[in-house]
Amino acid sequence: MKMPLSALIGLVLTGIFLFCAVFAQLIAPYPLDAVTGGVWEGPSEAHWLGTDTIGRDILSRLIHGGQITIFVALASSLISFGLGSFLGFLAAVRGGWIDQGLSRLVDLMMAIPSLIIALVVLSVLPINLTVLILVMGLLDSTRVFRLSRAVAMDIAVMDYVEAAKLRGEGQSWIIFREILPNALSPLVAEFGLRFIFAVLFISTLSFLGLGIQPPLADWGGMVKENKDGLIYGKSAALMPALAIALLAISVNLVADWILSRTTSLKGGRGA
Repeated sequence: MKMPLSALIGLVLTGIFLFCAVFAQLIAPYPLDAVTGGVWEGPSEAHWLGTDTIGRDILSRLIHGGQITIFVALASSLISFGLGSFLGFLAAVRGGWIDQGLSRLVDLMMAIPSLIIALVVLSVLPINLTVLILVMGLLDSTRVFRLSRAVAMDIAVMDYVEAAKLRGEGQSWIIFREILPNALSPLVAEFGLRFIFAVLFISTLSFLGLGIQPPLADWGGMVKENKDGLIYGKSAALMPALAIALLAISVNLVADWILSRTTSLKGGRGA
């Protein structure tokens, strides 16, 4: 299947974001907290996107902030998918009280908005990257649990899974060799969507003051730092907001293409 133009654009933009995040220290024109100009200067040869509220180069802070934002979002997404998918598969395979217990616990957690839980937890815990990643990963694992359980329930009734059970294969074999390979397509597509949710979530927490703390920087914190400039017609706050929107669009374009390639589970076969 030929990749559509929209997916190609999304893939290229996503690759550029990842490249900048990995090599931020090498390609950023200035250090993260270096004051290199006046307050809220416009674009110039020395500062392509201008300066912020205390004279720091916006482009450099965008690159460094993107590294932190993407790292935290990616790490929390990996935790949420590792935990959520395993528990979802386990609930689908085991059934009974394990399925009911896990499902009711997830329902309880999802009944309360994730942002409220995060704000309460982060208000009493020391705020650092490890705590942020764990809190975000645990909260988002509930959504992954619901998806993986639903997908695994459909796969678990397939003939090849029943044949594996009749052969006497254990639950680990059923989960990792029969269910997981046939659930990868929807899970990979969902991973892109949950990654963007994590980017928006950490940006929201930082804007509210409970996310990434100085001297580190992220895009949500940059919006908060420069929001007063909007009153004077300065665009410093718009640049990180534009970066968040562009990353969300590019990853969603790729995720939509992966979803369009997802085939019916009925044709699947265990590995």
